[in-house]
Amino acid sequence: MILNTRKRDIRSRLLPFILSAGIIVLDQITKLIVVRTVPEGSGVRVLGDFFRIVDVRNPAISFSIGRSLQAGTRHTLFTLLPLAVILVLLLYYLLTRDPLTRFQRWTFGALVGGGLGNYVDRIFRPSGVVDFLDFKFYGLLGLERWPTFNVADATVVVSGILLFISFLIPTRKPGGTS
Repeated sequence: MILNTRKRDIRSRLLPFILSAGIIVLDQITKLIVVRTVPEGSGVRVLGDFFRIVDVRNPAISFSIGRSLQAGTRHTLFTLLPLAVILVLLLYYLLTRDPLTRFQRWTFGALVGGGLGNYVDRIFRPSGVVDFLDFKFYGLLGLERWPTFNVADATVVVSGILLFISFLIPTRKPGGTS
């Protein structure tokens, strides 16, 4: 009985990594389609000027933070730092004794998938992470266009926000206590 419970617990902790793998695959397929169909540095209007698909390479991290660093420093820093963050998150996830809710496990799986999707680009695309989703932002926050992003970026942001919110909302534990 205890062994079956332990197996179920391990399975419920590892199952969300199927979502991680799916996000990595989806992210890489969409990037491959863009790289093969849109010339680098140009774009295709999809919804007029509001939404375009472009091929932009980002050698830095989100919002091009770190673009001004020297290439060697930037490559080393942005290869090692995301790997360290992902490893720390994975260790927390796998070793925590306080069980996460099903929702938290799945959002965590999405977060890891998004992070690894961009990490694949950092390893295999020397020109940088492929960003391609480009939206007009109408001057909000001083931005005429939102910084170009990809499936992995969107997944990291959305799952990160959802995971954060889930830790703020009390959950009911079995037995009726919160």
